[in-house]
Amino acid sequence: MFAEKACNLIKELSRNEGVLPPYNMDLVKEVCTEIKLLDEQNKSDGAAVANESGIANYSNELYPTLRVGVAAVKRNVRCLMAYHYNRLRTLRTMRWEFGSVLPPDVKANLNSNEIEWFSKYSRSLTKYMMSLGDEGLNLGVNLRPPKSLYIEVRCLVDYGKYELSDGTVLLLKKDSRHFLPRSECEELITQGVFQHIV
Repeated sequence: MFAEKACNLIKELSRNEGVLPPYNMDLVKEVCTEIKLLDEQNKSDGAAVANESGIANYSNELYPTLRVGVAAVKRNVRCLMAYHYNRLRTLRTMRWEFGSVLPPDVKANLNSNEIEWFSKYSRSLTKYMMSLGDEGLNLGVNLRPPKSLYIEVRCLVDYGKYELSDGTVLLLKKDSRHFLPRSECEELITQGVFQHIV
């Protein structure tokens, strides 16, 4: 059946919503091959219809076949575009969640073009954030509006000395608790150094 493989790509994404499954190169190649074969068939059918009547005639017996072929090509292309768009959209979301370095298990599921897109997106975002203000502004720190300016955190590892923006130096030892400004510890929370105590 036409476009069945392309629909399988979309089903694969819908089963793994919010997670990037491994890039299905084999199925993408099969869909591209089907598109080429359908396009060649459509060209020959279109030429036969035009040669018989001089102009495309709706009464020709090949006309319905031609219409089905064109619709199948369009559907395959739309499915391929949706597959790639949704993968890139998930990657963009992951850039905001994980920062500029993807976890190895996620990176293993990407193809070379997606890795290149991610690095370009990350560079563009970093360049934009550095252009904001005098010292730049990290937009990835406060993804949700804070409920309070200070939070209590527990140190998960022996981190050593850490200097706050006001010049205070803290010694961060495993299982030590601190009451700190949210802006000072958001990045360490995402790195896994601190755990927010609610």
